[in-house]
Amino acid sequence: MTIVQHEHAPENCPKCWAKLATPLFCETCQHMLESSQTLSPFRALGIPPTYELNAMALRKRLLALSRRLHPDFHANADPATQGLALRNSAELNSAFEVLSDDVRRADWLVKSLAGPSEEEERSMPSAFLAEVLEWNEAIEAARRDPEDGTLRAALDELERKLDDERRRTMAEVARMLSPLPPARSETLRSIRKHLNAVRYIDRARHEISELALRRSSATPC
Repeated sequence: MTIVQHEHAPENCPKCWAKLATPLFCETCQHMLESSQTLSPFRALGIPPTYELNAMALRKRLLALSRRLHPDFHANADPATQGLALRNSAELNSAFEVLSDDVRRADWLVKSLAGPSEEEERSMPSAFLAEVLEWNEAIEAARRDPEDGTLRAALDELERKLDDERRRTMAEVARMLSPLPPARSETLRSIRKHLNAVRYIDRARHEISELALRRSSATPC
């Protein structure tokens, strides 16, 4: 796997020669730019690569750039400029979607550091596996008999356990990614296993939500 280069030498605006934080837009002279390279989500938003991000600061950064790049701001420009505004806005929004999601951000960082993908490493932490069978059985039992009050209570308790487990697992992911580990290190494989566990948890939580929705729909008014 090719390592994505996180750090680039600062580029200069071709119009005013100011250093650029993002290759999409010059914040000094307000000149919109077209990047010739595939940008990482961090590069697109002009922030350093890190797992620990402040959600409010990230959104403020998006809005600061979006105000000048949004197609509506260039409604009276020529078609080429309008097209560039549309592409750059899409690039910004795509970057924000990755970085604002804790799992997607961790996944991107692991892959960028030449860590294993979810296809290359499918296992989960061994301590986690001991509980998976029990959780699966509880969900299956509730699916077979959704009207059983005891099973519903057990499923509610399971949902709380899954929420707690997700928080603990992502806290461990954050610990292993702060600071970023070296490329190809064994830590990246461990992070991938934890992310696999989180994906299982999220699927289980979704199944529980669907069961609750079915019960609600089947209950007479």
